[in-house]
Amino acid sequence: MDALLLPLIVACPLLAAGVLFLSAGRMPPLPSCVIGAGSVGLSALMAVVLAIGFLQTPPPTGALHATLWSWMQVEGFSARIAFMLDPLSLVMMLVVTGVGFLILLYACGYMHDDPDIARFFGCMTLFVAAMLVLVFSSDLLSLYIGWEGVGICSYLLIGFWHTDTANVTAARKAFIVTRIGDAAMLCGLLLLATRAGTLDVASVLQTVTTRPADLQAAIAAFLLLGGAVAKSAQVPLQTWLPDAMAGPTPVSALIHAATMVTAGVYLIARLHPLFASIPVAMTAVALIGLITLLLAAGSALVQTDIKRILAYSTMSQIGYMFLALGTGAWQAAIFHLVTHAFFKALLFMAAGAIILRVHHRQDIYQMGGLAHAMPGVFAAFLAGSAALAGLPLLTAGFYSKEMILQGAWHADPMLWAGALLGAFATAIYIFRCVFIVFFGPRHTEPHGRTGAIMAIPLVCLAVLALTGGWMEMPDAIAPVHLLSNLLSPLFGAPMPEGPHWLLWAGSLVPLAGIGVAWMLWQPRTGTRTPPENALARLARAGWDFDTLYDVLIVRPFTTLGQLNQTDICDRLSDATAATARAGGRVFGRMQSGQVRRYAGWIAAGTVVALCLGVRP
Repeated sequence: MDALLLPLIVACPLLAAGVLFLSAGRMPPLPSCVIGAGSVGLSALMAVVLAIGFLQTPPPTGALHATLWSWMQVEGFSARIAFMLDPLSLVMMLVVTGVGFLILLYACGYMHDDPDIARFFGCMTLFVAAMLVLVFSSDLLSLYIGWEGVGICSYLLIGFWHTDTANVTAARKAFIVTRIGDAAMLCGLLLLATRAGTLDVASVLQTVTTRPADLQAAIAAFLLLGGAVAKSAQVPLQTWLPDAMAGPTPVSALIHAATMVTAGVYLIARLHPLFASIPVAMTAVALIGLITLLLAAGSALVQTDIKRILAYSTMSQIGYMFLALGTGAWQAAIFHLVTHAFFKALLFMAAGAIILRVHHRQDIYQMGGLAHAMPGVFAAFLAGSAALAGLPLLTAGFYSKEMILQGAWHADPMLWAGALLGAFATAIYIFRCVFIVFFGPRHTEPHGRTGAIMAIPLVCLAVLALTGGWMEMPDAIAPVHLLSNLLSPLFGAPMPEGPHWLLWAGSLVPLAGIGVAWMLWQPRTGTRTPPENALARLARAGWDFDTLYDVLIVRPFTTLGQLNQTDICDRLSDATAATARAGGRVFGRMQSGQVRRYAGWIAAGTVVALCLGVRP
């Protein structure tokens, strides 16, 4: 029965997507919401039942398998469509279905008056199905199908409001940048297939552990890292994520906060023996994470669009996960993945509620004084902000970030110092947003109220953002290690905890950041206008990575194309086309419609044929 639930959990949103797409957009809002949110809710219910059964009676092999069919089998290679539930995929399953259901429920209220609501829920449920295929797959080739599935759904949802050219441009940019990583990942998978003769995860990892790492394995690891970097919006392929905020807010909450951008983290964690066997790859993962978390935090400090602040925050927090992976703190990375899904989805959804009530304005400097006008939304946003900042003892973000800091300390104190600086900047930029949006003079008068169907998910996620960290705590606070115990069969024992002063440092730095934010942006004496200097403009533009790529890649490519317009290949094709046109004109003149001329041509042809026939 448990093995049957695995494909059923995927089938529910997949069938819902089929029904919604087949309606060709003619399905009314209520049935669209019921089918969309209901299918994911049913998957979440089955996921809870499956998780309870898995935890109560673990499979003898440590994983539950369900083989659907054999995809291909040739000499030296085989691939299957098969699902696997182990501790890692169990955690991801609960995050994708549980948080996904709350976001789709919220979307029922947010998108209720959109004429294309059926198409919206079709894309959202298809995304959930693709993400579940990604996390369940026990074969890397079928994992790649889910990987590409979430990519195409992301493209469709970012450009959902396609009548706006900016949205289409953002969707195309996300598609192209992530395709770069996808191509690298495919090459890495092909190298692994030639090395192991299969892409079955267990067989690939067994080959890694039994054969010493060589150049081929190292190249494969770096190619897979390229795929993870693009999908998770890490430096240097991070430029697509801020522009992806062009999509509806529920899209940002689901795809670009809670699920898709964590696919790269999941991939590295799933193949952790491969990366652990190549120290230079581990160092690269850690450095990419550290650089991304600092650069993204710096950009978030000066953004004025509330959704772009949260977008850069997502990049920064994924950077923390990469840092944890690169230091071998596997449990810490997955722990932060879970808590980040709670508080970042909450922040995006609260931001969406604010945007709806302030006439779709997103500039934080056009808001202000909203704490009294929308106290419920303020409480939800404050809970998410406290969790993001890592407010000590009270929030889930504190416990997961503290676990990452402990792992960074054991790997290299310089990495720990950089991560601590990122935590300080995180507290500043998110509470800058809180103080400007909810306190001070009111610049826009809000209207309406947040309905219950949007409020219920906010309440649920606020509770999780505050209490979700209780599953894993430092021994100095409480010896609770539920998540580590669950993941230890896969990753081994977690890293030992460092000295107690590390815990104190990790607790005081977020408080110091909140204090700095209060001094700079408090309602009465703080600065209420965005900074305008060269450094602020550079950070607001995402450190001008787009300009750099335009100069180094786009312009040389287009220039080369223009210079190469008349090369030999073009001339051959032009000559072929000219010959065809000339021949067409000649034969066109022969078709005059005059019977006498046709008879003459027949007679002439007959004479020529007779001459050839009687020639000696």
